[in-house]
Amino acid sequence: MSGLDRLQREAVIDIAQRAGVAIMQVYANGFDIERKDDDSPVTTADLAAHRLIVDGLAALTPHIPVLSEESAQLPWETRRQWSRYWLVDPLDGTREFIKRNGEFSVNIALIVDGHAVFGVVQAPVTGVVWHAMRGDRAYRRENGQDEVIITRVPPALPLRVAASRSHRSDRTELLLQRMGEIEMVAQGSSLKFCRIAEGTLDVYPRLGPTSEWDTAAGQCVLEAAGGVLLAADSGAPFQYNQRPRLLNGDFVALGDASLPWQDWVAGL
Repeated sequence: MSGLDRLQREAVIDIAQRAGVAIMQVYANGFDIERKDDDSPVTTADLAAHRLIVDGLAALTPHIPVLSEESAQLPWETRRQWSRYWLVDPLDGTREFIKRNGEFSVNIALIVDGHAVFGVVQAPVTGVVWHAMRGDRAYRRENGQDEVIITRVPPALPLRVAASRSHRSDRTELLLQRMGEIEMVAQGSSLKFCRIAEGTLDVYPRLGPTSEWDTAAGQCVLEAAGGVLLAADSGAPFQYNQRPRLLNGDFVALGDASLPWQDWVAGL
């Protein structure tokens, strides 16, 4: 499946945890904010976590390349040759980090032939880790103890719907109206996927751009817990490194794949 043995998987979890510690050190002591070419923010915490993760993965699996949000300028002609690589967001939810609301995460995913086959999401503020291998179970780790997690199937009404704190549009508002009886839960970063995976949320609709490193690790955890992450236009599960652009299209993440999501997104 992933080609990673248990010790290697634990080593990746440890790398994610150490990145979380590095992020919290910056969080506690203050940080500088810069702007990237696309006007998105980047902080000293993003860069510290990036260096720690890239160095850690390179030492652990020197034969597997790493694509991180903070080193995403690699040309398509290089990336398209990769059948296996690490896809990393060192600090997912930089805007949430800047707002100091605690809703940010570390994302590390192993991609094989376009599929996220191993994923780790770490919440620096709480220290909780969600991890999964494709085809196996999903786990929530707290205080060193793993708990198997599964999605809420079937969900009871009202549906618990994850809403981005930083990204809401008129199209999203219309979609939410179509969903009927819902309870909105504001949540930042890839933690939305993990909340669906553990059954505390049911749906995360996203009409608007995200990047591949925003979704890969969370998708792996969600799918292993019984959920799906589907492209809104085709209904196909997300795949990675299939085109020059690293932007995702619209999607819907569901704990229960039988929910009528096609009706919600029709014509949007």
